[in-house]
Amino acid sequence: MEGIPNIEPYQDRVKEISALMASPNFFQDQRKAARLSREHQKISELISFYEKLEAIDTEIEGNNTLLSDKSTDPELAELAKEDITELEANKEALKQKVLIEMLPPEQSDSRDTIVEVRAGTGGDEASLFAGNLHRMYCRYAEKMGWSIEEMGASPSECGGFKEITFLIKGDDVYKRLKFESGVHRVQRIPVTESGGRIHTSAATVAILPEAEEVDLEIDPNDLEISVCRASGPGGQGVNTTDSAVQILFKPTGMIVTCADERSQTKNKTKAMKVLRSRLLQAKEDEERKKYAEHRKNQIGTGDRSERIRTYNFPQSRLTDHRIGLTLHSLDAIMEGEINEIIEALLDADYKAKIEELINPLKK
Repeated sequence: MEGIPNIEPYQDRVKEISALMASPNFFQDQRKAARLSREHQKISELISFYEKLEAIDTEIEGNNTLLSDKSTDPELAELAKEDITELEANKEALKQKVLIEMLPPEQSDSRDTIVEVRAGTGGDEASLFAGNLHRMYCRYAEKMGWSIEEMGASPSECGGFKEITFLIKGDDVYKRLKFESGVHRVQRIPVTESGGRIHTSAATVAILPEAEEVDLEIDPNDLEISVCRASGPGGQGVNTTDSAVQILFKPTGMIVTCADERSQTKNKTKAMKVLRSRLLQAKEDEERKKYAEHRKNQIGTGDRSERIRTYNFPQSRLTDHRIGLTLHSLDAIMEGEINEIIEALLDADYKAKIEELINPLKK
């Protein structure tokens, strides 16, 4: 079919999985069985869409044959024209569904996600903004029915955060949040500014798919683990034991610290979880950069050094610089109403991937 890649490999794959699922030993490996079942469902849905697309094509062809026949009744010809208009619209919508279903899934899309927010340039105002972003993502997670687990924070004296790390669990968390990585710039009048001048500051966001032990092997000899006494504001809730854990990954110099729990063991577990996720993200970033070299359009590399968005409070304006999206509903956005932004980013990504799918050699 014109504009659609060959469907046969997908038909062959669903037959292959069906044969595996019929095996009496299929459910011995629960994780593999679940993965294959999901793949079977996804490809079966793709094939169903494709068959509907073929049926629409057949209907359009039949109507065109009717119109080309000079003996066709004029009223019947008019009905055929109207039918073709409606069928063409349905065909285009269904074609987009088929192409989206043909896109190879990103393995990390269904994973739970670690979010790291850090204050950037701008002093106290940057810390306050980091706190605002943390609240925005938490409110969005609540609206999506996801759960949140705090993993570590370094509060600032002004009430925001120097940095905060938290885990979000739920369906398609990474898929929906992965384009949030980068520099978020804010323009507003700080509460401490007596002259009413607008200040510009920034916070960085890193979105990390939660890694599992099977994703990568870490040599214990590459780790340097140290413990210290955790500290807290005002002496309240301060641990009286050496429970804070710092892990240095010697090959890269990467350091992860966790002091959120009173248990040294729990802090070590959380710190290792963050370390694994950072290393997995670095590995995936390398693959993504190689792939991006062959793509005409790129939403973003996911690099936290890339400025992706500006939040202008005096004008209640948000601008996402990657896709040229501007919204004038900043108050609602800061309350977690970011679905419109996320859908626009996903749509732009789909279009870029579909272009690559249809024209794999086109740069």
